[in-house]
Amino acid sequence: MTSKAKVKSPSKANIISYYMNYVLEHEAVPKSVFKFCKENKIKEEEFYKNFGSVKGIQKAIWDIFFENTMGLLSKNKEYQEFSSKDKMLTFFFTFFEMLKLNRSYVLFALNEDKNPLKSIEQLKGLRNGIRNFTKELIEEDNSVKTSKISKHQPGLFSEGAWVQFLFLLKFWMDDTSADFEKTDIAIEKSIKTIFDVFDNTPLDSIIDFGKFIYKEKFS
Repeated sequence: MTSKAKVKSPSKANIISYYMNYVLEHEAVPKSVFKFCKENKIKEEEFYKNFGSVKGIQKAIWDIFFENTMGLLSKNKEYQEFSSKDKMLTFFFTFFEMLKLNRSYVLFALNEDKNPLKSIEQLKGLRNGIRNFTKELIEEDNSVKTSKISKHQPGLFSEGAWVQFLFLLKFWMDDTSADFEKTDIAIEKSIKTIFDVFDNTPLDSIIDFGKFIYKEKFS
């Protein structure tokens, strides 16, 4: 009589990996935690130690993309000396490189539901992360400004940065250029624009950015 195979005790990272592989192979989200656990030979109790639901995994994946990006930036000694604009540029470039490594999953995750609002629900934690990150950048800038007039509103700026991110995410999803070079151009132009807007010198950047978007979408 053969002994039963020992059931794995997966880590949070293991479960995330199993989930990403599952949806890519099946082209569908698991219909239940039970079926997901059964296929991956893990106990439901082990699953629930790490996540409360499948939606919990979906949100955690985006949180990890953000955390890994910030981890890479923290290891870059030169990054600490960058201006706020260059820090934000570096963040966006690094984050989209992270997405590129997981493009198949990201495209599935954001296109799986026909209702865009439901797809965006999984980005809630990421939204908080990006808004807090950009708030800190503006607060750093404000701390060295003596005039109240020249200081920016962190809340307004962070919300603008989030909207800008959503635009860039959609642009990247539709980008068919080699190595997504057009997304890199869009990131550079959009970040320049948003900082120029808050520095009250927006006209040239907005016109330039508008021309670029028009050319990409309509020509």
